[in-house]
Amino acid sequence: MSESAGVAYGIACGAYTLFFIYLLLGWRKQPRGAALLLAVGASTLWALANGFVVWSPSTAVLVLAWSADIVRQASWLAFIIILLLAVSARVVRWAIVAAAVVAVGQILGVLGLELRFLSQTTLHLGSFLASAVLGLVLVEQLFRSVPPESRWALKPLCLALSAGYVFELYLFADGFLFGHLDADLWAVRGIAHSLTLPLVAVSAARNPDWALRITVSRDAVFHSTALALSGAYLLVIAAAGYYVRYFGGDWGRALQLTLFFAGLLLLSVFLVSGAQRARLRVFLNKHLFPYRYDYRSEWLRFTQALSSADGTLDLGESVIKGLCDLVESPGGALWLRESGGPRYHVQSRLNHPAIAVTEDEDSSFCQFLAEREWVINLEEYRSGSTSYSSLALPAWLSAIPSAWLVLPLKSGGVLVGFVLLSAPRTPVDVNWEVLDLLKTAQAQAASYLSRMQAVEALIESRKFDSFNRMSAFVVHDLKNLVAQLSLMLKNAERHKHNPAFQEDMLETVANVESRMRALMAQLQEKRSIDPPRRVEIAALIERLRMAKRHQRPAIEFDPGELGMVEVIAHPERLERVIGHVLQNALEATRDDGRVAVRIKPASDGSAVLSVEDNGCGMTKEFVREQLFRPFQTSKTGGMGIGAFEAQQYIREIGGSIAVDSEPGEGTRVSITLPVVAREARDDMNSAVMTQGS
Repeated sequence: MSESAGVAYGIACGAYTLFFIYLLLGWRKQPRGAALLLAVGASTLWALANGFVVWSPSTAVLVLAWSADIVRQASWLAFIIILLLAVSARVVRWAIVAAAVVAVGQILGVLGLELRFLSQTTLHLGSFLASAVLGLVLVEQLFRSVPPESRWALKPLCLALSAGYVFELYLFADGFLFGHLDADLWAVRGIAHSLTLPLVAVSAARNPDWALRITVSRDAVFHSTALALSGAYLLVIAAAGYYVRYFGGDWGRALQLTLFFAGLLLLSVFLVSGAQRARLRVFLNKHLFPYRYDYRSEWLRFTQALSSADGTLDLGESVIKGLCDLVESPGGALWLRESGGPRYHVQSRLNHPAIAVTEDEDSSFCQFLAEREWVINLEEYRSGSTSYSSLALPAWLSAIPSAWLVLPLKSGGVLVGFVLLSAPRTPVDVNWEVLDLLKTAQAQAASYLSRMQAVEALIESRKFDSFNRMSAFVVHDLKNLVAQLSLMLKNAERHKHNPAFQEDMLETVANVESRMRALMAQLQEKRSIDPPRRVEIAALIERLRMAKRHQRPAIEFDPGELGMVEVIAHPERLERVIGHVLQNALEATRDDGRVAVRIKPASDGSAVLSVEDNGCGMTKEFVREQLFRPFQTSKTGGMGIGAFEAQQYIREIGGSIAVDSEPGEGTRVSITLPVVAREARDDMNSAVMTQGS
């Protein structure tokens, strides 16, 4: 028995040493990673000390082994408490006190001290038994306190710790009852704990920073089959263990216990593994039922998934999850058409790496989805199937190795968006039944998403109605101002003393009055007082620069090669839009900062007006999701209309606007404008001269 125990603890020491090296190489110098390193290192020393107990027994070595055991258990409890600290400080307070009491009891027991009512043996074994119970309680608290979306990463760790503490509980409970430890159980203790290391390694890989639904009948078949298979599996393990014990001599009982513990651990892994459950479901559906799906149950489940949005998942994530559950996919991403724009951008993702790509509505890929409405099986496409001969995949999609299915979302004859699903947990045959279910589900999902976009558009429309009602009050105030100016003009004509000054004043006031009347007429009659005409961009920028010359920092302007470039636009609206961009840059930049304006040619012959500053900058999420949406602003007292108006007007005259920004680094706004060709300018000049003659 001594030889088998020595070999077992030697294997455990080697396993812990390898795992310690693995963690050390991947350590990111974070406290939780350090706590895990300490626990694994203490376990390595514990296994080594117990090996010395077997090969070179003595009282000093035995005390050393039990001391190493105390350090090991304290280290693992500390690691669990540190993880708990991130989710529940209330649990941590009593856990620290309980761990300290247990450690004191263990130290007293190892030193051979006795308390008034406890013998040394009772104190020794009882304190280690209490440590196992405390460990199980803390693991349960950790798993229950972690948010559901984060349990995936910690599930293997909790399973490994629970299995280890259950073994400790059995070992020390048996010893506490009979007054001494079972030699066979103690011999396999090191192997038992080392068997849990792969699960700890899985959690470490999933969390390096330390952050089944079918119909009633099918559900009954699934659980009954799983229960029967589990029972058969345990019978096989028990029979094998009995055989090993009967023919194994001194090693027999130790190997039986090791085999039984490994069997239970493997069964637990199977029961909590989503991939293994998926394989069992696919097998049962394929071989025990004439149809793969119970459509009533699948339809109700998918509808429930969409209806439960705004809980832990938004509508986009709920759509992805509902579609994923139909085909055992772990996750995916959803592209939706941007409001009023020609592109599709990533709106949501679930268990999928971040991806920031857009797809133009005129691309062959989107045209294929809109016209064919096919579910694209990328495995078939890569195998050279002739069904997709007219399809050209975008480069970004071909570069995603886990991409599996692309589902178009079409509602009312319009392609609302599309969903990309990742490869399934288990091989799934995408046959006609799967395609029919996916097409039905994607039609319902498209209607939900289309309704969501319609509701958002309605909300924005109501906001504009409110804004228009506010404009009516502005018109009323302008009318009063015009009346006051008219009265002032009449009084000034009767009481002028300095003719030159008075004439200048009258001319200025008359111009203001005329302008305000025209603005009031525009607001009331919704007609333009600023017809489009040729606008020289360099001159417009120079006017804005001079108007803002008293602000800091001073605007740097480089007209570049296109100093005389012209565009067809409404002069005042274009000046207001570009002025808004310049004003934003000035307000975001310190007085000693830099705001620069450049005009440069684009590859398609248009002109690019670039406004660049080194101010506070914006996050990519704010630029993508809020900057160009009406009534969204980061300014105190701002209305959130300027950026929206800028984008809408630039698009109206055939241009585009793009923003590149980083917090703390600055912002670059690139406005692309279609220029007027020289021939067009000459023709326009000729027409003006003809009319003048």
